[in-house]
Amino acid sequence: MADAVGSIDTPDAQDEAQETKKARKGGKRAKKGPFKRLAIFYRQVIAELRKVVWPTRNQLTTYTTVVIVFVVIMIGLVTVIDYGLSHAAKYVFG
Repeated sequence: MADAVGSIDTPDAQDEAQETKKARKGGKRAKKGPFKRLAIFYRQVIAELRKVVWPTRNQLTTYTTVVIVFVVIMIGLVTVIDYGLSHAAKYVFG
């Protein structure tokens, strides 16, 4: 019994599933040497880096400034907390 879209119970769907499993069995890596695979990897890395939307100089300056200001604020906060806790420990333990 098949509906308008088709059913997985039909013999055609089972045949197609078996064919795809057989086609994948060999694998592409077994046929290529390690240097060729490494070259393909680097080509793919470069292709992905070309897809990246890089920030403009103005955006980069803004992002860098925000990060530096945030880090300075966090350093100050941790310093104040550390200073306070060290004096509290000296007061409590002598």
